[in-house]
Amino acid sequence: MKVYNLYLLFLCCLLNNPSCAQDYFYNNLYYDSDLLFEGGISLGAINCLTDIGGRTGNGKKFLKDLNWQNTKVSGGVFASLSYRYALGLRLELHVGAVTAYDSILKNDRSEAHSRYLRNLHFKSGITELLLLAELHPIVLLGMNKKVNTLSPYLVGGTGIFHFDPRAQLNGEWVALHDLHAEGQGFAEYPERKEYSLTQLNFPVGAGVRFECSAMMNLRFEILHRITLTDYLDDVSTRYIDPALFYKYLSPYHATYAVQLYDRKREIDPAMAAVPGEIRGNSSRNDSYFTMQLKLSMVMGRKRR
Repeated sequence: MKVYNLYLLFLCCLLNNPSCAQDYFYNNLYYDSDLLFEGGISLGAINCLTDIGGRTGNGKKFLKDLNWQNTKVSGGVFASLSYRYALGLRLELHVGAVTAYDSILKNDRSEAHSRYLRNLHFKSGITELLLLAELHPIVLLGMNKKVNTLSPYLVGGTGIFHFDPRAQLNGEWVALHDLHAEGQGFAEYPERKEYSLTQLNFPVGAGVRFECSAMMNLRFEILHRITLTDYLDDVSTRYIDPALFYKYLSPYHATYAVQLYDRKREIDPAMAAVPGEIRGNSSRNDSYFTMQLKLSMVMGRKRR
């Protein structure tokens, strides 16, 4: 019954009878419109949650395990269509870079020190195309008599993103995907499939829209990306026998793989990974998120 009532409220919001020629609430110099187009830019921060780095103790979930020091700049462009201030559809192109490193735990003396001794790191560029829906509940449910200049909203959708994890060796950033560091695609590990560098993600988040003027909107938005991969950082499961690199890879790639799959010896020459030893945690996929300001120009309102 509650769902039915909510559905009726939704229909009432969409089917009430505003005039496309009504005055715009912000000032009387413009006519308002049911459909408004926006084009804009975004700028903010990006960070990730992967198997590398993390906080003190055992690995925790979400923000409890986040290294804020790894935050990088990101940005993009977008175009959107909104209906009566309540519903929106947005297409967005976004670029940034994520990074993490175990050396951040150098002075930690908890269980996390084992991650420091693992001594892995990565960085990866992120390019994504997102299709997002905005829902402004205050407007949709008719909780305000007039459209407010300040409107919180929920946002979600789907996207496609490209990444390419790399690690530094002797001053060179080496692409990790082709090294199959955990035996992805090797016959000895049939459950470890090769991963694609282009994948789907599922963004979810929230924001607030502020109408600066009849022709300009400003948003602040936090958007978390749920992914289907645990290889954003090229780390997921257990160490393999390094002899397999020479069996399956070219001599060029095998030489890099042997040096990059296990980096414990760079801290202590006496340490070496044992095949089957834990390298990563495959129980949770990697993810990343952004916090951004978005500035847009509004199209669709005509001057009186």
